[in-house]
Amino acid sequence: MPIITVRGQPLNVDIRNELDAFEWLSVKPNADKLIAASPFRYDKTPSFFVNYDGEYAGCFGDSGAYDSDWASGNFTKLLAFLRNETYEETEDYLVESYGIGEATERQKLIVPPLKQRKPFRPLDCALIEQLTSPYLTKRGISPEVQARAGVGKTRHKGFVAIPWYLPDGRLANVKYRATRGKTFFYEKGAHPIRQLVYGANVVTGGDLYVCEAEIDALSWQTAGFNAVAVGGVAFNRKQADIIRCLPYDAIIAAGDNDKAGRRFNEQVAILLRGERLYTVNYGAIPMKDANAILTANGPEALRSLAASVTKENTISVGLTSPTYMRK
Repeated sequence: MPIITVRGQPLNVDIRNELDAFEWLSVKPNADKLIAASPFRYDKTPSFFVNYDGEYAGCFGDSGAYDSDWASGNFTKLLAFLRNETYEETEDYLVESYGIGEATERQKLIVPPLKQRKPFRPLDCALIEQLTSPYLTKRGISPEVQARAGVGKTRHKGFVAIPWYLPDGRLANVKYRATRGKTFFYEKGAHPIRQLVYGANVVTGGDLYVCEAEIDALSWQTAGFNAVAVGGVAFNRKQADIIRCLPYDAIIAAGDNDKAGRRFNEQVAILLRGERLYTVNYGAIPMKDANAILTANGPEALRSLAASVTKENTISVGLTSPTYMRK
């Protein structure tokens, strides 16, 4: 496997396997690199590449980038985007996944200086000027849901601010989502996303839809359902513990309509084992996620989808097994 450097530590990262966890559009066969449509833009031309091997292994390039910051970059930056998490959280993931290998006489372990984590302090709510976002409205999110979510604008022009709150209402982090293209970033030095659940502060009971991205949770909320998000394809025990403390009648695993989303649903089933658990059944629906369905067909389409969720058999998660229509 190619070697990339993370926090000064050379890691043998399985770049192909990491990329294969996600679905790519307009892929052009190539032995040395992934060539496909850019994940950063709503464009299906194969103008994006990632090197598999060599000196620039994991580095990407996007010839049609809207922003010079996303025209090129290293593998950690790309994977952070794909996993929908902060750069530092992706570094943690790579070090934990690939940092321990078989020792040889020539290998030298490089231990980076330990960083003392500062205790979490809530952000100032004045950071966001709350207002209805034309971008989110265009994506089908109702003004009422936007107001409850506290979205708005900040000093970052061209980005909508999506606040992440703790269940007690304190502002923990802010996601800045570009209104052109798909790029985003989080408030620097704020609470780690992997320790948060988006929307936990507004859950009121009933069925609870657990999504990957914030905009999908907002889409389900627009259709009249309680919904939360974990910020990406990774679902962990801390987030499961937060969800268990929320008021709900049943959990609906609502990952995206792709292979990464199916793995997400499996993780929800595993970590929330013992709960009343169901899974969104997309059937023949071609759209990728809840927001795509909302944008194309309106809230009623999500209500129809909600009526066909299937019961999850957590004992055989990951295996071929029948599912049962919700009673």
